[in-house]
Amino acid sequence: MPCSAGFRRRNSPRRLAVILSGMTHRVGRKGQVVIPKAFREAVGLQPGDEVTFSREGNTIRVERVSSPDALMGRLAGHRLVEALEKDRRVERRR
Repeated sequence: MPCSAGFRRRNSPRRLAVILSGMTHRVGRKGQVVIPKAFREAVGLQPGDEVTFSREGNTIRVERVSSPDALMGRLAGHRLVEALEKDRRVERRR
């Protein structure tokens, strides 16, 4: 969306796409690289978050690990305990 005086909004999707695709960095002596702030913000990566690494051909992929705490309550209301108890009763009868 164009803004006054011909300037584009700072966080427009087009600007982010350009920023996120054209960054290069050097690998340090210990094999470390800095994840650019724009990338961290785009995926919600915070200091202390865990990441996993995987290799796909000549590409290294970094993904944020979801903490078990983030899963708490996601299955609430599905009556899983009742279903498990029912399955155990059926198994005992066999």
